[in-house]
Parts: sequence; structure tokens; C-alpha cells
Amino acid sequence: MKQAFLIVSLTVCGLLGSAPVIATEEVSTWTCSENKQFKTSGTADLIRINWESKTFDLKRENSLPGSLRFKNTATGHDLVVLGNKAMLFNIKSGTRLADFCQTADMKTGKLPHLFANSEPFTQN
Repeated sequence: MKQAFLIVSLTVCGLLGSAPVIATEEVSTWTCSENKQFKTSGTADLIRINWESKTFDLKRENSLPGSLRFKNTATGHDLVVLGNKAMLFNIKSGTRLADFCQTADMKTGKLPHLFANSEPFTQN
């Protein structure tokens, strides 16, 4: 009986647990102009952003040369990362939520950890 319950439990967990998983748990804090702040974790392909006590998953999208872009089309959140700053938008409402955002590493001239080995920021 216990073995059958264990098998059923594992099967259900496997079926229900198919949501995307963020591989990296390292969290970066981004400080922005006007005393705004958000946090990110994840990988260069899928990041999790914590903005105003809410969490959103953003997928990497194609972007203009010299930038990285992450979007959640359902919520409208759009993070654009340049070499020296990032901007957070809500494309559904047409508003810029945060501007001139940097991690502590970016303030010293380094790339944020999530993007250090990502195109277009791969350093040769």
C-alpha cells in the first residue's frame, strides 16, 4: 500500500512539477534612478524578476545589437539590458517602470553575473 502511494505521489509530482525551473539561485539587486529597485535570478535565457513584491519570469528575446532583452508578454514586463545600465518597461501600459538600473558589479565596470557570458556581452 505504501509503495503504491509513493509511486502515485511521484507520478503526480512529475506531472505537476513541469513548470520552468530557474537553475541559478544567485540573486542580483539592481538599483535604479528615483530610488527604485528590483532583483533578478536565473539564467541568460530565463530570468525571474522581483518587482514591487511581485515575481515575474521573463524569457530572453532577440534584441538590437549591443543589448539583451527579456519579456513576459502576458504581464507586459520588458527588461532591456545595455552594457552599462538596464531599463524596465511595461509594454502593455506603455510605461517605463525603472530607468538607469545597475547592479553593484555594473557600478564598478563589470557585467552583471547573468550576462557575463551572453551575446552581445561576451568579452573577447
